[in-house]
Amino acid sequence: MPSESKNHIVWLDVVRFIAMFTVVCCHCTDPFNFYPGTAPDIDDIKFWGAAYGAFLRPCVPLFVMITGALLLPVRGEVSVFYKKRISRVLWPFLIWSVLYALFPWVLGLLGFSPETLVLFFPYSGDDAMRQSLDVSLNYIAQIPFNFSAIAVHMWYIYLLIGLYLYVPVFSAWVEKASRRAQRWFLIAWGITLFLPYYQEFVGDYLWGTCSWNAFGMLYYFAGFNGYLLLGHYLRHTDWSWGKTCSIGLPLFIVGYVVTFFGFRHMAALPAPTPEEYELFFTYCSPNVVLMTFPVFMLCKKVDVRSPFLKKALANLTLCGFGVYMIHYFFTGPAVALVRALYVPLALQIPVAAIIAFGVSWILVRCIRFISGHKARYIVG
Repeated sequence: MPSESKNHIVWLDVVRFIAMFTVVCCHCTDPFNFYPGTAPDIDDIKFWGAAYGAFLRPCVPLFVMITGALLLPVRGEVSVFYKKRISRVLWPFLIWSVLYALFPWVLGLLGFSPETLVLFFPYSGDDAMRQSLDVSLNYIAQIPFNFSAIAVHMWYIYLLIGLYLYVPVFSAWVEKASRRAQRWFLIAWGITLFLPYYQEFVGDYLWGTCSWNAFGMLYYFAGFNGYLLLGHYLRHTDWSWGKTCSIGLPLFIVGYVVTFFGFRHMAALPAPTPEEYELFFTYCSPNVVLMTFPVFMLCKKVDVRSPFLKKALANLTLCGFGVYMIHYFFTGPAVALVRALYVPLALQIPVAAIIAFGVSWILVRCIRFISGHKARYIVG
């Protein structure tokens, strides 16, 4: 993601690296969890997709926590904040969204079959498989409203812009709130994390929600704003190594077990809906928070002393948003490559992630070198 502060904090660079690599790794699980057709080892393919997919759920929450840790409370004029943050995200988002939208059509012009598209984008539907300019233009027309099946990772950018719009408002309270008041907010947020499971297994309506009202009692405490506050809160929370491991590791294990077995259960249903399939992978859920919290706290304990590593992590801070923009072009082909090289199935996802991550990082560095100051409009 774009650099959030001039005050360089090395351990947050570590968090950003883990978030960035795990999100690439997470997208390398898509060809496993959404494997087209059948295969002799389909059960193993699905198992490893679920095993890695569950393990990697902290990726997006960590991004939001970094934003909260660096931006709360907001300093300076709100208009300057909006201009700096949103413009740096908006232009690369628009450019790459258009490129993703045009990709199926260009692939067709180059003579590649529709099946090749699935190699790049496991979610691509029948419309994209037509490889038509009309379909691509329709995707482009929809950009102001939502992401397409060709660029599913862009969902986060809509969220990020929304968080940027909200941060100055939330910041006014965070700046004045005591640590105790912040804890009460996080407790209320923690309760809302159970809502996806309530709505799936109990009923649709709770705390005043009904057919004419979607905004329940704790609605204003729900969502990713909790991760914003959690990042800010934990930045100023110091635990010893012993406390971090003795509390954090059991929490992570519990969160992982619930995520993995919950996902496997829902995936085994005869015809799960997309909402059912993703239920236990939901980022704003208690099991994912249990996994994310210890990862963030463990990163705080990492002491990076190597000048080379510090420089590399700092460069990722500059290139991270660009890596996020372009990596989805490479995750599918990287998985196809490791399969062709007969990499052991259990290692295919991390090896593919290393390839996709490395290629994306190198390309973004090249773009930044070639375009100079204009790079902010291309890769953030």
